[in-house]
Parts: sequence; C-alpha cells; structure tokens
Amino acid sequence: MISAILLAGGESKRMNGENKLTKKIDGIPLINHAVKNILSSSINELIIVLGYQKDDIKKIIKKNDKIRFAFNKNFKTGMASSIITGLKKLPKKNKAFFISLGDMPYIKSEIYNLLINSMNNKDIVVPIYNGTQGHPVLFDNSVKKEIMSIHGDVGAKKILSLNKSRIKEIEIDSISINKDFNTKDNFNL
Repeated sequence: MISAILLAGGESKRMNGENKLTKKIDGIPLINHAVKNILSSSINELIIVLGYQKDDIKKIIKKNDKIRFAFNKNFKTGMASSIITGLKKLPKKNKAFFISLGDMPYIKSEIYNLLINSMNNKDIVVPIYNGTQGHPVLFDNSVKKEIMSIHGDVGAKKILSLNKSRIKEIEIDSISINKDFNTKDNFNL
C-alpha cells in the first residue's frame, strides 16, 4: 500500500491575509489541483493534513473514498508537525509514502507514478529538475521513524542529507516539481 501525505495546514504568511490554498488557478482552488493529480496516480490513499483555516480547506475538497483528513493542532509550529501528524495516520500495512505539498498544483499523476515505479531497492526516491531536488519525495516505510524526529518549520530535507546512500534520484523534465505558490505574484500567470 502506498499513501500520499498532502500538507495543507500552513498559514500562507506571505499572502497578506489570503489563504493560498483557496485561491483559484483556472477557476479551481489551488489545493484541488494537487488533490486531483495525486488521486489520479496509483496511490492507495491520500492523507490531507489540515491546520490553519481547516474548515475552509476541507469544504472545498471533493469527497473521495481514498481521502482521509488529519488535523495538526500544532500547525503554528511549522511544517514538521504537519508531517508527523500525517505519518501518525498511515495504516500499518503501508509500505511507502509521499510527502507532498498543497501549494504545488502542476505535479502531474505521471510524476507520482514514475517515482513509485522507480523505487526498486532504494528507500527514498527524489525527483530532480536541472540538478535541483524537488517534490514530492517518496519514502519507504523504513524511514518513517527517522522522519518522526524532525521538528520546527522544516520538512524532511535533513533526512535526505543524512541518508544520501539510500536515495535514488529521478530526473524529471518538468519545473512543476520545484514550482510552488507562496506569494500573490505567483498567481499572476
């Protein structure tokens, strides 16, 4: 079983009061682009970690049997607490999981599937675009305990730097793996 943990609990601090996940791109809320692309991949389950304005986010996401929600009551402490909240919701039979970001709308399902199909004998699969690591990152369940030790407003980059020999890098011909939406200027397409 492969799950995706979608982080959607941040406060959108660089958006001057707007929640970036509810802001529309092509008439669709930003978060729904990410949700649609993940659900179109071969993952078995999507855990959406909510925090800031959780009710507003939850009500714009269409119901789907593959979706489960988790609430990070400590969302103000940063990204690590949202990752840990999602990890705690993983089912026991899970064998691998993505950590995905809700503000990255253009990562297509094909990229998720390519990473899944590339896992083979490595514990971590990282997409690369022009020499730069991107998202989402796929982790074998054996890395879960180590990720549970992170804290603060950081993702799993520290885990990647400590486990270079366990990483398989996959070159992706799409800037989507590095394109997030954090400021109002990002929405001026």
